[in-house]
Amino acid sequence: MTKLKLGPIADDKPVKVILELPASVHRDLLTYAELLGRTTAQPIPDPSKLIVPMIQKFMSSDRAFAKARRDHPRSGVPSPERSG
Repeated sequence: MTKLKLGPIADDKPVKVILELPASVHRDLLTYAELLGRTTAQPIPDPSKLIVPMIQKFMSSDRAFAKARRDHPRSGVPSPERSG
């Protein structure tokens, strides 16, 4: 079985996102949602719900971004490492 980077998607408060995707990216998102639904036994009724976890996963695995955020934190916005 394929090991995907995303796991089950938390049922969270909906967020409205307006975004244009290239058709090929949309097709890939639909395919990813189908595969994730099969591997987690949790159907993904709205593939757009994958966009936020994908972006979060990407940013959390980007070492250059993490270093830059540590070295140059935005004022007033705590980084996850420093919060609560």
